[in-house]
Amino acid sequence: MGIWGADASAAIGLVATSTWLLGGLCSAVSAGFSVQIAHHVGASDNKKARDVLKHGIVTAVILSVLLMLAGIAISGPLPVWLGGEEELHRDASHYFLVYACTLPFMQLSWLASASLQCSGNMVTPSILNTITCALDVGLNALLIPRYGVLGAALGTGFATAVVAIVMMWACFIRSPELGINRKEHCRTDREILKRALRIGSPVGAEQIAMSGAMVVTTMIVAPLGTVAIAANSFAITAESLCYMPGYGIGAAATTLVGQNIGAGEYKLAKRYGNIAIGMGCAIMTLMGIVMYFICPLVFQMLTPDPSVRMLAAEVLRIGLIAEPLYAVSIAASGALRGAEDTLVPSILNLASIWVVRLGLALLLVGPLGLHGVWVAMAAELCVRGLLLLMRQRRSKYYSGSMHRHIHAAE
Repeated sequence: MGIWGADASAAIGLVATSTWLLGGLCSAVSAGFSVQIAHHVGASDNKKARDVLKHGIVTAVILSVLLMLAGIAISGPLPVWLGGEEELHRDASHYFLVYACTLPFMQLSWLASASLQCSGNMVTPSILNTITCALDVGLNALLIPRYGVLGAALGTGFATAVVAIVMMWACFIRSPELGINRKEHCRTDREILKRALRIGSPVGAEQIAMSGAMVVTTMIVAPLGTVAIAANSFAITAESLCYMPGYGIGAAATTLVGQNIGAGEYKLAKRYGNIAIGMGCAIMTLMGIVMYFICPLVFQMLTPDPSVRMLAAEVLRIGLIAEPLYAVSIAASGALRGAEDTLVPSILNLASIWVVRLGLALLLVGPLGLHGVWVAMAAELCVRGLLLLMRQRRSKYYSGSMHRHIHAAE
């Protein structure tokens, strides 16, 4: 990755938020079905869990193909819409096009990964996701020198497709709880689909709106120039090293809370959610402290451009201040999702990012440039963490009466 100059980095950074939008919709489908799987496994009803998975597979295939076609259709004009400089358009368009073509593999992989996690198998998805990263790096090293930005897209796409096939095999065939048995008949169950829609639609709406806000942020950053776009992209990449463990803990929280809700252990479910929040906060705080000191070395490996390195380090250090409360928001969202509490957390997330982040970014980008955008992001992450911590403490979804009322209504 050290061959990246500012233009190549900026081309990917320009469409990165748009790829998050498509990926977010895929994650909503996974949430809608995997949370149900956690509840049924917790209730020792593996047959029902497999029925849910079958409905999830069909839904995932249909939605991901539609998203792929939409992505292919807009890949050409997208960089223009986002306000990127003309020399970035071709590379950015090619990168987004390849990403769109991998969406069916990504969708099924995420469904399989989330389903395995919610069945209690955290090890297999973790290993395979790690292999994805390693394979991505290896293929990028081979393809980038020859094809540039297109090579990066192809390397990531091949890595995603290969591991997706293995992930689907591990879930759909080899899993003791979820492995599909052809002898088991499964008719279309409207209740499964309705419940998936109720759980997943707030998550999907949240992902659309949050990714939309990220696209707006990209449009705010784009006029600052190529160096700012590249520095912003690299800073986000480096920060992901800090928050990836948090998302792992959030997934574990969904599983533990969901299985205990399914087993009727509501107080224990909330306790697991609180433990996950504490662990996530501790780990991400430590990661943030380490990254604060080593980020100049990280950026040396990512780009040879000294101006990009310096700006990326400066803005990343601003964002790292919010890492503890960012961890709280991630883990609390995972715990609440396991309890089927998705509507209010989604509203809180949306209000935070659209009002606090974008409002502050528009006010601060003029006088402070990219630094102002990251000050706005850090402030918003702190607000979001406090809001979701309050929801975790007050949520009524950690009670048997609430779930009986929900299921009676269905």
